[in-house]
Amino acid sequence: MIKKFIRKILGTKTKGKRDADTPVVLGAQEHGIDPRLLSSNAIRVTSTLQDAGYEAFVVGGAVRDLLLGVKPKDFDIATNATPEQVRKLFRRAFIIGKRFQIVHVMFGQDLLEVTTFRGTASASAPKDEHGRVLRDNTFGSQAEDAVRRDFTINAMYYNPATEQVLDYHGGIEDIRAKTLRIIGQPEARYREDPVRMLRVVRFAAKLRFHIEPATGAPIRAMAPLIDNVPAPRVFDEMLKLLMSGQALACLQQLRKEGLHHGLLPLLDVVLEQPLGVKFVTLALDSTDARIHAGKTVSPGFLFASLLWHQVLEKWTAYRTAGEMSVPALHLAADDVLESQTEKLALQRKIGSDMRDIWAMQPRFERRTGKTPYKLLEHPRFRAGYDFLLLRCASGEIEGDIGQWWTAFYEGDETEREELVASAGRGPAAGAGGAKRKRPPRRGPRNRGGQEGGSEDGGARVVESSGE
Repeated sequence: MIKKFIRKILGTKTKGKRDADTPVVLGAQEHGIDPRLLSSNAIRVTSTLQDAGYEAFVVGGAVRDLLLGVKPKDFDIATNATPEQVRKLFRRAFIIGKRFQIVHVMFGQDLLEVTTFRGTASASAPKDEHGRVLRDNTFGSQAEDAVRRDFTINAMYYNPATEQVLDYHGGIEDIRAKTLRIIGQPEARYREDPVRMLRVVRFAAKLRFHIEPATGAPIRAMAPLIDNVPAPRVFDEMLKLLMSGQALACLQQLRKEGLHHGLLPLLDVVLEQPLGVKFVTLALDSTDARIHAGKTVSPGFLFASLLWHQVLEKWTAYRTAGEMSVPALHLAADDVLESQTEKLALQRKIGSDMRDIWAMQPRFERRTGKTPYKLLEHPRFRAGYDFLLLRCASGEIEGDIGQWWTAFYEGDETEREELVASAGRGPAAGAGGAKRKRPPRRGPRNRGGQEGGSEDGGARVVESSGE
């Protein structure tokens, strides 16, 4: 009776005469999952729990990816064992979480998340004034757990021992139809946890699924509820979104659904400016390419790229007001990071990396004496250099400076000396060290050579390119 009442309140839809208490059971021949895509540690966790007399399944996004023929990045396990019972079965297991307790099981550097089946949400569970659930550690059956999950494609359970998939809400059908559908009444589910609106966008862009109309309809009107979510949770979801391998598509989907305001302020303005959209597109394409190639991605570099045009705008304003170039850049960085930290809870390490990348940009203009060698030793040089190349590729600054630094970075000691010498002969020297022809000069030459690149040379390049 309680289950029927809950389904009535949540508006859980059934396809045909589907009984949400009874899953459709699919065998290996029907679902086609390749067991070789499973993590050995995921099998180890499920078998350990099953050997101890508990139910245990691979669940959620891992099952979705397995059904799509993709090796999951993470494996989550669902069980009827309580967190304490799970913890006792593994040597390195830690209970975490306030809103809902989960267990982290560690095997070396591999982390698996084990959750106890969630039960029907208690009416007495603490909520904020907007209806967001603050704490809910009610445990229940697998059927109740399936109702509590967000989307049909994430509400399936895979048992590695039997190779069976249990599907309670038509997830298999929606995967085959490339449809993203929320379980229950959309407004109620978004109010319960507004982060689900960001997850809709991420999954739609990453999987290239279409959002079922009823699932997408309330998002624009309910978008302000995200302001009530703790900043660390928003940051975590934004990071997943940006590192999904479909970052640009995700940001475009955010704008389409009206969710970008407040997450990355002025991003919509940046993407409407020719230089801004080209720069951001290049940065996100580079990020996606690295992810698809299995390479690491620096969150600091990613956010430094996304917020650069806000820094650039403020940097120009401070210089126009009379501030010297380098202090103006630091002030601009402070302003942008302060506003973003409030919204996204940027971690200190990420903020520090962003500052380093931005602060290096004027230094790339100084290519004489010992300055290039010192910059080359900077621990964040490669990130700053890659950022410089993005600025060149987007047309923000001249490409010659990027070519010079590429030659300097890749060159041997002799080649570097020649490059520095060529830079010392004047700003007209080419990136490869070949001196360009200059018009005749009146008056005596400066035998000591002209110092190439002034302290604010980088600022002047940026200003001229922006006018």
